[in-house]
Amino acid sequence: MSGGRRAQTLRALVGVAHAAGAGTGAVHGTVSTVPVGSFDESAQAPLRPSQHDGTHMTDDWPLQDFIELGALPGAVPCARLHARQVLWEWGLIRLSESAELLVSELVTNAVAASQSAEWILPVRLWLLSDKARILILLWDLNPQPPVRIYSDEEGESGRGLVLVETVSKQWSWYTGREMRGKVVWALCDA
Repeated sequence: MSGGRRAQTLRALVGVAHAAGAGTGAVHGTVSTVPVGSFDESAQAPLRPSQHDGTHMTDDWPLQDFIELGALPGAVPCARLHARQVLWEWGLIRLSESAELLVSELVTNAVAASQSAEWILPVRLWLLSDKARILILLWDLNPQPPVRIYSDEEGESGRGLVLVETVSKQWSWYTGREMRGKVVWALCDA
């Protein structure tokens, strides 16, 4: 990658982090090897899941955080530690264990989905809170829906979405109109 393109990509990623409403803590970015212009660099935080009355779940949630991670195995522990620190800063330690598990499972799935795409792009994690609950949003470029796998007891993988379903109050996924890929989200409360 040429120096000019690397600088353009870095500036685009910093812009994405800023547009996403980066809140508590540092904003982290990853320089991708994807050529500039091959994905939507202006993508802002995804539309939030709607409630039954048509309002967005996060309309009045003042606490927001964003981090972008490379689609690598190391993204999972980094995201988990990041979530732990953010929840500590927000005074929501009581939700930390559940939120960390949800973040781990969602990031694991997003990394796997991203690695199956033509271009391996970073995954994006948003944490939002109304000071009582945590909404976790995870974006990856692959538009394919997450698939729940019921693995036997001896299987070493395949239980991620079953855990997400068990630990979260609610979870789902959607594709965005303004950005390619999908967002998988989970709501965590006491």
